[in-house]
Amino acid sequence: MTNSPNKLSSSPTLPPNKGKEKKFDISNILEDGPLPLTKDSNQINDMDEKLRKAYFWITNFAIINPFYDIEYNDTPPLKFTIGDSKSTITLPSAQSYSSFVLLPLLSLIVKGKCLLVGGPGRGKTASAILMGILAGYSIKEIKRSIQHGQPQMTITDLLGNPLPSDMMQAKSMDEIKIAWRKWLGMQVKIIDEYNRIPTRTQSALLTIMGDNYAEIYDQIFECPEAAWYLTANDDAGGGTYQVIEALRDRIDVVVKAPHFNTRFIKDLIQRVEEGYKPESLVPKEIIFSEEEMKVMSERIKQVQFPSGLRRRMEFFASQFEFMEYAGEQLEYKTKDTAKLSVADFSRLSSLETGKDKIKDIGTQTKNGLSVRAIFTCINYAKALAFFRGLNEVTLDDLSHVLPFVLHDKLVQNIDSPFFEEAENQIYRSDRVSWIRKLFTLSLSEYERLGLDKNDTIAQLSEKFESGLEGLSAKETKLRLVEIEKEIELISKQRKLYGHMFDDLLNLKYLHQRYTNYLKWVESNV
Repeated sequence: MTNSPNKLSSSPTLPPNKGKEKKFDISNILEDGPLPLTKDSNQINDMDEKLRKAYFWITNFAIINPFYDIEYNDTPPLKFTIGDSKSTITLPSAQSYSSFVLLPLLSLIVKGKCLLVGGPGRGKTASAILMGILAGYSIKEIKRSIQHGQPQMTITDLLGNPLPSDMMQAKSMDEIKIAWRKWLGMQVKIIDEYNRIPTRTQSALLTIMGDNYAEIYDQIFECPEAAWYLTANDDAGGGTYQVIEALRDRIDVVVKAPHFNTRFIKDLIQRVEEGYKPESLVPKEIIFSEEEMKVMSERIKQVQFPSGLRRRMEFFASQFEFMEYAGEQLEYKTKDTAKLSVADFSRLSSLETGKDKIKDIGTQTKNGLSVRAIFTCINYAKALAFFRGLNEVTLDDLSHVLPFVLHDKLVQNIDSPFFEEAENQIYRSDRVSWIRKLFTLSLSEYERLGLDKNDTIAQLSEKFESGLEGLSAKETKLRLVEIEKEIELISKQRKLYGHMFDDLLNLKYLHQRYTNYLKWVESNV
């Protein structure tokens, strides 16, 4: 190693003038004065720079990880075709990143739940430990707090034990005191091999992950908001015990541990000879205080999500839930209806004839996106933009986040004709690339339909969002007619697709709101 691992470079991680431009705000002058008053205020304002320094320290000194799968380009990149499969290797032209380091780091600042998957000995637990140290915990604290999944793990092993004396003397459940496990109060929680935990104990873990409290004998321990790191050797949820669906759904991002590149064995030899332990050499300059974590959380919320990008995300998310023959009433024509009825999915899919099932990306999944999944996509996209020093989310930020958030959220329909195509069969095993492909296809269809310039439903929604106060009965009736004409226009199209399904439901919603308002106006004349 050419540089000392416990010293940080003083050079900025981004080129000058490429980071975020701070907008003028008079409140900043009133609160802080025209110039920063202290060195600490400068540090608070440069949280994104500190976060990037933490990332580069990990990739340069802690984890041997020469991978750049999150690619950015500011000029057209150089590409090469390799192998019999005609795969493409791209040389990014802008600063790019490794998902195995970046996604756990983003999970730390958004208090997310990150599942690290891959074979044994690939650095999953080591990566999680580093995140705990960056959050300000000592090596001993974080290592002793790790919960190791094993088939005999009980709820008391996970949460704590009632005091024996209280068990003997208590006259009611309220009198029993619990010796709670210390890890419950930590803001970084690590569950190693979570798919080896028995099903009953998984349910207790779900309560902590979902609701931030633990319960034994009617005694409650309130847990703080925390970043979670879970590890597994199998990303399909298998193991000693199958992971319950509700627990898997609570996971925000799934990140695969890459293989070891044998060209870096030299670095391993050096680490063996020097007794090198990166977790003991983390520079104090990249350790985050609780205040800094809160500041970053607030800054991430302030990152803008542009309307054009929001519309593209809406269009993408609308593709998957619709299933025409799952229900009779419009609201119930969903894949969720089919799932809850335990109807044969393949049979219902086969009833949809006449559509181009290769072009329709909705045929590639067995489910749609939940509110939680969409919320997580937005949250991580904002965090990634913040990490890059930007004031608003870009299309690249969103496209890089989607595969890791939706990895376990979208259930692949392997019977879809899309996967029968020779060039698409690889997506059955490579879920990250498959979700990227889904988003790319969705963007192409969005552009083909010209929805940036021709989106009547968006215009009708904007009119409604401007408010109903002072709206006359005459104007309300005109708006109702506009909505009815748009529904009629959609009904004349021969085939119904996912985005049209959501548009129809939105139009029905607007029509009902105006109808209710009109009755109120007319009754008060």
